[in-house]
Amino acid sequence: MSMVKEFKEFAMRGNVVDLAIGVIIGGAFGKIVSSLIEDLIMPSVGKVIGSVDFSNLYLPLSAKVSGAIQNAPGGVLALVDARKIGPVLAYGNFITILLNFIILAFCIFLLVKGINALKRKEAAKPVAPPAPTAEEKLLTEIRDLLRNK
Repeated sequence: MSMVKEFKEFAMRGNVVDLAIGVIIGGAFGKIVSSLIEDLIMPSVGKVIGSVDFSNLYLPLSAKVSGAIQNAPGGVLALVDARKIGPVLAYGNFITILLNFIILAFCIFLLVKGINALKRKEAAKPVAPPAPTAEEKLLTEIRDLLRNK
């Protein structure tokens, strides 16, 4: 078997195609959830906590950054600017990513729970017995003929 033919058989299997579709839909779903978190949930959480922007929360790890914070207007220096000056521990970004993960995992849980509920509902439906096969019909006719003799 040629390598091209073998690869074609592998690529056209149902599982590989299903996986590719799942990855594409998962990527799109990830973007939707990221937008939901970044554009709707995080600003709301920040407002409740006191107008905190998690993405700009960090601890300076050098004296240069600490000095720049003290000299900045209002004593606030954006994370991007602080990273240019020296090392920082950007725990706010970690909090954002952690919340993204928790919300995404919860959304996937709800999706799987819904699918499982539909499967259970489908399985609970009574199944009509299958119609007799041609062989069974023939045997029934033979039995009836023998019984009538």
